[in-house]
Amino acid sequence: MEDYLPGLAGVPAAKSTISYVDGVQGILEYRGIPIEELAIRSSFTETAFLLLFNRLPTQTELAQFHEDLTHHRRIKYRITDLLKCLPEHGHPMDALQAAVAALGMFYPVPDVRDDATRYWTAVRLIAKLPTIVAAFARLRHGDEQIQPRDDLSLAENFLYMLTEKVPSPDMARMFDICLILHAEHTMNASTFSGLVTASTLADPFTVIASAIGTLEGPLHGGANEAVIHMLEEIGTIEAIPAYLDHKFSMKQKIMGFGHRIYKVKDPRATVLQEFAQQLDSRPNGNSLFSLARAVEQEMEQRVGPKGIRPNVDFYSGIIYHRMGIETDLFTPVFAMARVAGWLAHCFEQYQDNHLFRPDQIYEGPRHRTYQSVETRETLST
Repeated sequence: MEDYLPGLAGVPAAKSTISYVDGVQGILEYRGIPIEELAIRSSFTETAFLLLFNRLPTQTELAQFHEDLTHHRRIKYRITDLLKCLPEHGHPMDALQAAVAALGMFYPVPDVRDDATRYWTAVRLIAKLPTIVAAFARLRHGDEQIQPRDDLSLAENFLYMLTEKVPSPDMARMFDICLILHAEHTMNASTFSGLVTASTLADPFTVIASAIGTLEGPLHGGANEAVIHMLEEIGTIEAIPAYLDHKFSMKQKIMGFGHRIYKVKDPRATVLQEFAQQLDSRPNGNSLFSLARAVEQEMEQRVGPKGIRPNVDFYSGIIYHRMGIETDLFTPVFAMARVAGWLAHCFEQYQDNHLFRPDQIYEGPRHRTYQSVETRETLST
């Protein structure tokens, strides 16, 4: 019998120099730099450059990269028209996937291995995804799209395009760090999906559209939305034990807990927990944080020894919720950040490409005879 590992669990699918994870010690590094250090000292723009080019930029390079990203934030009016034509009740991830796929028609990539083409494709995708997300968020409610401002950072500009209000510096910085923490995470489902598409030498727009589709699932990026729904369903701290009892009896997942890699608390969740607590301590703070902490404590007693602890999705949704971002925009925000990591893997795949063509274990019947339709009718009666 051939070896079969459901979900390819633990099967190496690629060699990479982009990020490193140690699930036992709770370590995450981008290009060798600990995520905690990047969160404190870096910016999302600088981190994106690091992921794409395997080094931190010089001051001149960072300024140029920022300028290029700023210059390419705007989207074609036909992309806006496309967003206007989509159902207003549709999920923003579907709108984002459609718009990204359409972008590729405006910016064709004849040679995916050309350095200059790859650079400008990365610039366009990183710059335009926030504009697309913010535009659909407003258009679906009948509001006008807010055009990006060149004097704002990427984080400031996105929050401005959502609300037409420039966020406070500390709120913008907090959002920027959230983008850093979501930018990359080795061979996850959406990255693998993108790599399979890239291995056909499809253009980066198609690769990112593929990855976005995979990220939408509730077992991947969509989990941060599910966490908010779960906390709202629980409602009170007193209701937590009964809620967990019911979920465990039904063998259902507790959203925001557990990870295929981490056996300790996700290091990204640790950073995000601090931010969620800061927001909760402000006037009109979000009481969801207190509820989340109580859920974590109860879960630690029940399944913590089994290595089931909070992942990045558990606290990120609480932060976005407190920022006033609509719940179904959480996963598109995830995609806005993760596009940097997806592109890094995409370009790495192009360099030493091998078409993904896994095998299967066939378990169906063989040597069946074809029955004519008349015979089938007779047999069915």
